[in-house]
Amino acid sequence: MEKHADLLTKIENMSVLELNDLVKAIEEKFGVSAAAVAAAPAAATEAADEKSAYTVHLTSAGEGKIAVMKVVKEVLALGLKDAKDLVDGAPVDLKKDMKKAEADDFKKKLEEAGASVELK
Repeated sequence: MEKHADLLTKIENMSVLELNDLVKAIEEKFGVSAAAVAAAPAAATEAADEKSAYTVHLTSAGEGKIAVMKVVKEVLALGLKDAKDLVDGAPVDLKKDMKKAEADDFKKKLEEAGASVELK
């Protein structure tokens, strides 16, 4: 870092307009873009923010209440009474900490049966 101390001191003492001109000159001289470098960390942050566990939340059983009970009974391996109690208790979380593919599949089956469902 010592060999660049004089250059860093010059940059430190530049105004914002001078720094902007310097960045533009570097971009033109070397054919690079400062925007591309700044965008990379943002993309990495978005990927890290993607959820790994989902909760299937039944907001409403809709018109096909019996069909919804059958799906809940099948997917959650419950008895008919327990499935009925869950569906009657809507809005309710049906299952927590599911992988995305499993949660999407469960949601799709419930929606096909006539339910209103959210993934949280």
